[in-house]
Amino acid sequence: MAKIRITKKFSFETGHALYGYDGKCRNVHGHSYKLSVTVIGHPISDSGHVKYGMVIDFGDLKKIVKEEIVDVFDHATVFNRNTPHIELAKELSNRGHDVLLVDYQPTSEMMVLDFADKIQKRLPENIHLHSLRLQETATSYAEWFASDH
Repeated sequence: MAKIRITKKFSFETGHALYGYDGKCRNVHGHSYKLSVTVIGHPISDSGHVKYGMVIDFGDLKKIVKEEIVDVFDHATVFNRNTPHIELAKELSNRGHDVLLVDYQPTSEMMVLDFADKIQKRLPENIHLHSLRLQETATSYAEWFASDH
């Protein structure tokens, strides 16, 4: 049976600042991110299986991405843990704000790499992550393809 790709789309709001950057994005600001997750696999061929004909239940994919990405990043502010903004991050956290300190510069490019790693670890072994698209603005996005790695 042929492999099929399926895609589920998500959206979340996240703030960040790019330390050391020479433009406006060095300031704390936010984006309405849109994440498209595409997986690939063979549809279940067992007619007695409750998920017959599916590559993966969209609800199962949604659960993985919500738990690993959306619920963590939505309405949080992301800083590189080496940022000079660390005092601001601590202050925001102390005031009850969701702050994420990550080991990378929180650009769309680096976030999509992080997301790919997190999602791949949760997929069933017969389903593979094919691609991710993380749209930061209406005209800007980063993409990750398994075939590139």
